[in-house]
Amino acid sequence: MDWASIFIYDTTWVFAAEIVIRVIVMFALIILFLRFTGKRGVRQLSIFELTIILSLGSIAGDPMFNEDLPLIQAVLIMSIVILLYRLCTWAMMKYQPFEDLLEGKSLYIVEDGMLVLDKIKKGKMSHDEFFAEMRQQGVEHLGQVRTGLLETDGNFSILLYAPDHTIYGMPLFPKQYQPVKEIESGTHYACMHCGYVNHISDPNQLCERCKNDCRDWAKALNSKIVR
Repeated sequence: MDWASIFIYDTTWVFAAEIVIRVIVMFALIILFLRFTGKRGVRQLSIFELTIILSLGSIAGDPMFNEDLPLIQAVLIMSIVILLYRLCTWAMMKYQPFEDLLEGKSLYIVEDGMLVLDKIKKGKMSHDEFFAEMRQQGVEHLGQVRTGLLETDGNFSILLYAPDHTIYGMPLFPKQYQPVKEIESGTHYACMHCGYVNHISDPNQLCERCKNDCRDWAKALNSKIVR
């Protein structure tokens, strides 16, 4: 095996120096582009903005090492992308339908301590993904949440009930989120599919709200949130 061919091939000292210059220039252009977007982190980017950032991989990467691509082409392309970004941003501020088309709309996932049924049926967000987001914000059960909103940038915003107004809700941690086998009299139980809370007489009782065929119920909690 020719290791020199694998690692060096026909690379010369002159082209190596040229690569250094290309990388510095393109690296500076990427930082300049991100500065123009006004964003401080990828988590804050919308789908539209993230698409533009990902396109930099091709625009900026190839000219760093490909001697057949002059830097002026990359500069021209990035300038056009920045111009288009500014144009689309202006259009989104002026026309709401255009903004909805590019960035989508915020989705209500939780309302009044229960999951929003139409979002569950459409598969907008899986239970595991939702539970993880809630747990990371210190939420133990749905009875602590008045409203949960999935933002267009992927963040999850929640409004909590005041501690004195906490209601019974579906548990979000694995040990509590388990189907019961025996029913205790006077105990609240939560549908494991939609979060509906009720007194039930049979562990296989059909949920009145979502009509879920699984018929699984977990013991509801009403503990207050701790901050």
